Formats: sequence, structure tokens, C-alpha cells
Amino acid sequence: MWYLYGLTILAGLANAIQPGQNATLSKSLGLPITAALLTLLVSTAALLVGGWALGKLEMPSGQQLVQVPWWAWLGGFLSVLLILAQLYASPSIGAASFLGIIVTVGVVASIVLDNYGWVGFAVHPASLWRIVGAVLMTAGVALVALF
Repeated sequence: MWYLYGLTILAGLANAIQPGQNATLSKSLGLPITAALLTLLVSTAALLVGGWALGKLEMPSGQQLVQVPWWAWLGGFLSVLLILAQLYASPSIGAASFLGIIVTVGVVASIVLDNYGWVGFAVHPASLWRIVGAVLMTAGVALVALF
């Protein structure tokens, strides 16, 4: 289980670095939507190669596909939204404000998702301390964004 924390730490680091990379690609090309598409193509290629190399690349059956809840198919749209925000917002508001807002909004939203067990998450009640933590994060991001 410890490796999952390591993976999460690496993902957090990637989350801090990726907006600058994607925004630079967009600025260098002068074509933001094309840059977003190229980013997704590189991601797709990396998953294909990695999945193939690890022997984990499989095609789902038709029965598996029809059992997926309708809302689970919308994750790709959310990825596009995140990439577009990286391309358009991060260069203007800066890395710290951008990532702070992304993480804080994510924590606040995740408290709601956990509390109700929405979109496949197990129920974890929104305790007073979780809410206090979200309020403190919001205050911290406000300080980072203002100063």
C-alpha cells in the first residue's frame, strides 16, 4: 500500500509541473486547441505503450461496456476541461494560484462526494474537522493568490 502514496506524491508533482508544460506547448505552437489535442495524444500513446509493456492492455467485452454507468463516460470531458484551464488560466494566474485553486476546489468537492458516496466513492462523512480543513485551505489559497 505504501507505493500508492509514492504514486500519489509523484502525481502531485506532475500536477504542479504539467500546467507550465502544456501552456508552453500552446504558446510555442500558437494553437491552444491543437496543443491540447497533442497532449492527449501523448497521454494516449504513453498509456498504450505502458499497458502493452506491462501486459495490462485488454479490450473490455460488450457486456462490460454496457454495465458502465452513463456518468462514468464523462471523465474524458473533465480531462479536456483541466487541460484547457492549464492552457488558458495557468499562464495568467501563475503556478501557485492555479494549483492552489485546483487542489482546494478538488478537496471541497471531494468532501461533498465522499459525504454522499457519489460517482463511485465510498461514504466518508463530512466531519467538522474535514470542513475546517477545507476552510483553512481556502484561506491559504486566498493568501497565495492575493500576495
